[in-house]
Amino acid sequence: MKLGVKHGAKRATLILGAAALLTAAPAMAGFKLMQKGQPQLLRKSSLTVTPTIPWNRLGARLGRNAEAWTLDGHSLNDLIFYTAIPAGKTLFREVDKKNKPLPKFDSKMLAPDIAALFESSYRIAGSTSLFSIDSIEPATFAGKPGFRFAYSFTVQNEEVRRAGEATGAVINGQLYMITFEAPKIHYFDRNVEDYRALVATAKVG
Repeated sequence: MKLGVKHGAKRATLILGAAALLTAAPAMAGFKLMQKGQPQLLRKSSLTVTPTIPWNRLGARLGRNAEAWTLDGHSLNDLIFYTAIPAGKTLFREVDKKNKPLPKFDSKMLAPDIAALFESSYRIAGSTSLFSIDSIEPATFAGKPGFRFAYSFTVQNEEVRRAGEATGAVINGQLYMITFEAPKIHYFDRNVEDYRALVATAKVG
């Protein structure tokens, strides 16, 4: 996908809903099958995961340190990797840096701060107020102390309520996080355990 502000809304909504994903589809470069049982090194990072079921990596990139996979198609079940995000950088590409800049990661952030960073980024990128962090708890990620939080949201001008879960850790001052989100009806419950199984395989270094 292109980097210009003109296409910023498309890039941002790529991770925020099916309708927007379909809008962005012409700019995508296709899918790549991520085979079950084969370790996958996430681009531009030292994060490796081993899928427990086959996933499809989207050709479109969400940012320098982010990429998305799906099972059934855009926004039906999206797995998003935020890999080695350094201090001073955003989670994904800016939507409108001049007028609505995205918040930036700080390596001193604690779990509630990271959840707030995520929420604020989604609210700005998706132009939606319908977003909530539903729970936050400690978790282990890639063998390191980390966090897990649940969230829910509705994309602007859509009626589909979506649920999400994020698991990650700050490792060597960089943020590593994997999220899963899908419509609350049917799709989230169907595959959230597949997401958790994949997260359990995460390794850094």
